[in-house]
Amino acid sequence: MASSFYSNSQHVDFESVLSMDDQGMVSMFKALMASGLAGFMGCPAVIHEDALVDFFENASVREGVIISTVAGQLVEISEEWFAESFELPVDGLGDLSEIPKDAIFDAKSIVSLSGEPVSLSGRKNQMKFLLLCDIMAKAISVKAGSFNAITVEKFSLITAVVCSVRMNWAKFLFRILKKMVTRDPSKPRASLSKSVFCWRIFPIWN
Repeated sequence: MASSFYSNSQHVDFESVLSMDDQGMVSMFKALMASGLAGFMGCPAVIHEDALVDFFENASVREGVIISTVAGQLVEISEEWFAESFELPVDGLGDLSEIPKDAIFDAKSIVSLSGEPVSLSGRKNQMKFLLLCDIMAKAISVKAGSFNAITVEKFSLITAVVCSVRMNWAKFLFRILKKMVTRDPSKPRASLSKSVFCWRIFPIWN
């Protein structure tokens, strides 16, 4: 059961990718690092399946803090702790809907294979930043659905990186973690499997 939490998650070895010969790829990963997400996306995968299940079974949000118990031990995760642990930016936009429209427009041309603005109703094979699309979708998206589709959310995430939009990633990512904790119990856990939160918090917490 626990495997549904991390089966689609993504880990980036920044030290390796920055030594690649492909300057386009290196440039893309440098942009990802400059966004402030390197500490989160580069966190190594360490799976504690029993603790993982225990955490989500017992978790709740109280006054903005995630509280749970794992093996009888109290666990408290605040937004401040989350930000410090992953060295996430705490200044900037806190919601993707706040990204300026001109930045979205610029990104549509930047990531296009043809130079013509990509369509958000299309598929990601229109994009030259396919790997970035995969990384962003699998690393910090909790919505079920095909990774091939270019959703507004996924494209906004890409825009934040390629257009150097200042984001309060701590606020944005912690909000997603809280949504996972307070999910609708009638919905299957598998719908949240596209996020790495559920297993990345354990290496730094322990």
